[in-house]
Amino acid sequence: MLIDAAFNPTTERIIGAAVEVHRTIGPGLLESTYLECLECELAERGLRYERERVVTIVYKQKRLKKTYKLDLVVENLVVVEVKSVAALLGVHDAQVITYLKLTGYPVGLLMNFNVAKLMVGGVKRLVHPDELRKHRARSRESDRPVV
Repeated sequence: MLIDAAFNPTTERIIGAAVEVHRTIGPGLLESTYLECLECELAERGLRYERERVVTIVYKQKRLKKTYKLDLVVENLVVVEVKSVAALLGVHDAQVITYLKLTGYPVGLLMNFNVAKLMVGGVKRLVHPDELRKHRARSRESDRPVV
């Protein structure tokens, strides 16, 4: 489901950059290679990004020593997780959703470059559960008859 949201143009531009990377170098390389190429494409498109943004974990009001690093955060809005695996699994989706919950970013892109065609099973757009709830609430309100 594609929801009407302010982040749509940004995710479209990121996906366009990823398609260009995949079209240029193809599948079968390491994640780190795709990540570096994607950074080049994002920069060419004038998109601001941060690589390996550190995320702290808070467990029951206690900040843990362990941190995680997000592959990319684009325009301080979109989490991008790059993979080069035989197939995306549910755990990969869950990873991105967890990153969204930990950071509060509204949307994430899960990209697997190890596919024949990137747009066929290689890109997933995952929306923060709170954003989905807001969208559903707005949809219900717009469906109400005007009195």
